[in-house]
Amino acid sequence: MLKAVIFDDEYVFLQGLQMMIDWSKYGIELVGTATDGHAAIDIVETHSPDIVFTDIHMPGQDGLQVVEKILEVAPEVICVVFSGFNEFEYVKKALKLGVADYLEKPISIQMIDESIQRILKLVSERNSREDSRNELIEKATLDLLLQGDEALPKWRKSFGEDAEGIAAVTVLALSKRSPDLKSHSSYLSVPIRNGNEHLLVIFHFQEDSTELWNQLLYWPSEYGMTIGSGRTYQHLSDASKSYKEALQTLRYGQFLEKEEWTRFEEIGENPNIPDGLSVYEDAVIFCMRTGDKAGVLHQLDAFIKNLDVNSLSPDLMEREILRLMYLALEVAKETGEDVSRISQTDFLPHVEIRLLNTKESVFSWLRSRMEMIMNWSLEVRKEKKHESVEKACAFIKDNYSKDLKLQDVSYYVGMNPTYFSLLFKEEMGISYIKYLTKLRMERAKELLREGYKAAYVSEKVGYHTYRYFSELFKKQVGVNPGQYRDSF
Repeated sequence: MLKAVIFDDEYVFLQGLQMMIDWSKYGIELVGTATDGHAAIDIVETHSPDIVFTDIHMPGQDGLQVVEKILEVAPEVICVVFSGFNEFEYVKKALKLGVADYLEKPISIQMIDESIQRILKLVSERNSREDSRNELIEKATLDLLLQGDEALPKWRKSFGEDAEGIAAVTVLALSKRSPDLKSHSSYLSVPIRNGNEHLLVIFHFQEDSTELWNQLLYWPSEYGMTIGSGRTYQHLSDASKSYKEALQTLRYGQFLEKEEWTRFEEIGENPNIPDGLSVYEDAVIFCMRTGDKAGVLHQLDAFIKNLDVNSLSPDLMEREILRLMYLALEVAKETGEDVSRISQTDFLPHVEIRLLNTKESVFSWLRSRMEMIMNWSLEVRKEKKHESVEKACAFIKDNYSKDLKLQDVSYYVGMNPTYFSLLFKEEMGISYIKYLTKLRMERAKELLREGYKAAYVSEKVGYHTYRYFSELFKKQVGVNPGQYRDSF
């Protein structure tokens, strides 16, 4: 259903349009009205309408100024202006801005009906053109994620002249199909479905991504989904990297049962673990980090079976096995402890493996050494868990009013962010972000009961975007901050 708003400083006229027009008959929902230009802009930012009906003469900002601001950031919005003055200059300026229709007062129901019919025809034609173009762009974008540089020429051709204005690319992986992301002059989002993967590929036209990030802040709580994002890359050929990072981040977010947006940077990139891991290596690392010993051994068997089936040369097999072994040691280092303690003697995998003469002995050695690393990691986890998480909780309580990120807390306790977030969930039973949110909401309720204004409370408990705080508070408490405050 299309969303529409009406702006006019004449109360009677405004009420008449609301009451006399059966908007649902046209497949339109009337989501807001305003009597001045400033309120009109606020309503547009809040509701993201598809259609704007506005009078020219309003206090604050006139209708043409409102239209100019709207079309500057959302050129796809259909604007209709009306006025009691039949002045050519107004008509000329309105048409130059790109309004879809201009109606002269007094306005009848028939005039509105005819205008809406023209709008619906315009929407239908626009959608038809967009659907065809979008299909080509979506297919070319998926090829870009999967093939990298090889798919760039085809992608540029599908994207058209706008391709030259792209400054960066970010890939988001979602736990389920997403609603449409509101378009903006600073970016274009392309929804992609790849098997069971739900993706959003964001092409940035500007370095400033504030508008995009502000939107994504509300999505998880509003739509009950988990979002994982890869890093933002300036070169389109790196879209495939952002894609893999987004999938990895989503995987950890879902394990932590986080209905929120998690960035790749937050799960703790380990610079000593290279890009391009095999499926088996990635699975082993994930199981190690999540403390799943049975999973590690199962994935290790799959890794060994793959080596055996492919009949690799002894040198190549040795290299693959040592690579996995050193990856496991890097994950063990994420505990913050000295991995030289893993073995009572010097642990030198590259020396030990050279002393083995058969394939079976190499595989047996791999299993025993990987199990040894895993057992050591679990023991460290057991020893450090309570103390480290207790220290983290104290730090969070002292700093919750700041822009407190997972990395800040994990570095404070001397751990890799990914390892810490998993350890925190294991000890506390909830994820770090849910713990922080709960703490902030309890403090917010205290301040609201004391009579402080909601905007002030939002800042005091660490939320510098009031709208996000308000929506989060309502989800947690059941009413918005103002209603909660008034009830006391």
